[in-house]
Amino acid sequence: MQRFLLAFAVLLAAAGLAVAQTPPQPAAGQAVATFAGGCFWCTEADFDKLKGVVATTSGYIGGKVPNPSYERVSAGGTGYAEAVEVIYDPQQVSYAQLLAFYWRTVDPTVKDRQFCDRGDQYRTAIFVRNAEERKLAEASKEKVAAELKQPIYTQIVDATPFYTAEDYHQDFYKKNPTKYKFYRWNCGRDQRLEQLWGKPKGES
Repeated sequence: MQRFLLAFAVLLAAAGLAVAQTPPQPAAGQAVATFAGGCFWCTEADFDKLKGVVATTSGYIGGKVPNPSYERVSAGGTGYAEAVEVIYDPQQVSYAQLLAFYWRTVDPTVKDRQFCDRGDQYRTAIFVRNAEERKLAEASKEKVAAELKQPIYTQIVDATPFYTAEDYHQDFYKKNPTKYKFYRWNCGRDQRLEQLWGKPKGES
């Protein structure tokens, strides 16, 4: 997201908005999944629509630089990806269903970018926490490759510490709907998703 808000981000950082180190924790009976799909504003907004998703948190994962910030991650070179941690109720939505939903929200046929955003910080990735999640993720990736008949660049990797992004990024699509819609449209996200996957169910 080195786009419209980098200067805005710098100003907010200068105002003392720190990155929280610990994301929200799931309650008893809930589970966590983490997905990188380019701009975390969009990934968060997409997963919030899914029944069974309890909460979403935008943040950074996959890097080794301590205390990542938006300014550093968006500049590239940290190893982190913009990602969303999803707390969900397995009684309402399964991990396999989350995976199926995730693929339709990204373009997995490109490497180290999504739509108008370029760099490995915008890569697509599924961060798994155990052998069963890896098995399901790998199977879903094979299915997508067969469906699209193209190489799939989405990574499937072990989850590493997740750092929540600055407060102004959380629920950005709700707090700043005009800016969010302007960014999403001009980035061509939905146009490319429709080209790749077809119209979403319920639309003609």
